[in-house]
Amino acid sequence: MNSNSSPNPRILFIVVGPHRSGAQILLRFYLLQKSNNFAKAQVFCSQKGLQFDQNLGVLLDVNHGASIKLVGSVNFFAMYSFSNSKIWVFAVKSMDDDDDGSRVKLMRCAVIECCKPIWSMSLSSGFLIFGEENGVRVLNFRNLIKGKVKRVKNFDLNGKYETKILGLPNGIIGDGVLNGSNKEIFCNDFLEGKIDKHSVSVKQKSVKYRQDSSEGGSCFVALKSSKSTKMPMMSLKAISVQAVSSKRFLILDSAGDLHVLHLSNSIPGANITGHIRQLPHIMNVQKLAVLPDVSSRTQTIWITDGYHSVHMLAASEMDTAVNENGRNEIVEKLTDISVAEAIFTGEKIQDVVPLASNGILILGQGNLYAYANS
Repeated sequence: MNSNSSPNPRILFIVVGPHRSGAQILLRFYLLQKSNNFAKAQVFCSQKGLQFDQNLGVLLDVNHGASIKLVGSVNFFAMYSFSNSKIWVFAVKSMDDDDDGSRVKLMRCAVIECCKPIWSMSLSSGFLIFGEENGVRVLNFRNLIKGKVKRVKNFDLNGKYETKILGLPNGIIGDGVLNGSNKEIFCNDFLEGKIDKHSVSVKQKSVKYRQDSSEGGSCFVALKSSKSTKMPMMSLKAISVQAVSSKRFLILDSAGDLHVLHLSNSIPGANITGHIRQLPHIMNVQKLAVLPDVSSRTQTIWITDGYHSVHMLAASEMDTAVNENGRNEIVEKLTDISVAEAIFTGEKIQDVVPLASNGILILGQGNLYAYANS
C-alpha cells in the first residue's frame, strides 16, 4: 500500500470470512508495523452497505455464499462471490503521515456483474484477469477504476469554444468550489485539495460493469490445448493465473497443462490484445505458485502434481517487438524454462505458497513444511 505522504510502502493483510451465519461478509485488515508485527487497522468507510466495527472489522451487507476469492495489488483489491455472481473492486489508502499508523480508508470503486463462473483471478500491472472456461478475460484495470473521459465542446460567455471533460461514473463527475478555486470532484471521494464546510458534497459511486462487456478495452483470449482435439467435449478451465512479468502471465488449466499469456497494450487506455501459447507437457500439474516479483527478469515458479514432489522452475522473460504496422506483437521465441531443483515429501501435497525466490511453504495432509535453500 503506497501513500502520497510517505515514500515507504506499507504491507496490508486482508482476511475475508462469513459473519452472522453467512448473512454478511466480514473483512479484517491488518497493517505491518515497524516492530514486524501485524496490528488491526482502523478502517474508515462511508459508502452504503459498508460498516466498520471496532471489534470485528468491515461488514459488507452481502451474503457470503459458498466461496469467496480475493486478489490484491498496490492500493487495490478485488473480491469475487460465486453465489452472488459479482466482483467488487475496492481501493485502500493510508490516512496517516507516519509509517506506523493504523488508519486506512476503504472505498468501493466498481461492481462487476458476472454471467459466467470465474475459476481464478489475477490483479497485477494494471490488468484484472479472470480465469474462465476455455480461456481468460482481461480487463484494463485503469479504465475500470478511473472511468472513461469524454470531451465536449461548448460556447462560453464570450462566444468562444471551450472544452469540458465529462467523466463517467467512478471518474470525474463535476466541478466544485474550494476557497474560490475550481477543483475536480472524483467519485472515489478524492478532491484535489482539502474538504471544508464550504465545499460541495462528494457522492461516492461505484461503476457497474458486465463481465462479458467490451467496455473499457477488455478482451477474451482462448486457451489452446492439444488435448481439446482428442476430447472435443471436454472444456478447459483456467484454474490459476499468476503474473511472471508486467505483461506475461502463467496459466494452469483444469487438464494440468501450463500456458503463457502475453498481453499487448502499448498505449494507456487502448484496447488490449493477447496471445496464449501452451508450454510443453512435462507433468500433470495440480498446483501452481509464483513469487510475486514482476520486476525480476528471471522468475521462480513452483509446480506440483499433488502427490509427493514439488519442482522449482526458473523462467526467463520473453521479449516483444514492434512490427511494421506499429502494433505490439509477440515474437515467437521459446521461453527459457529450466528445472532448478525438486523437493520430495512423505505426505501428499495439498497446496504450495512461495515465501521467497529460494523458499516455499508446503501444506501436506496433516503438517505444514517450510523449505529454503542457500
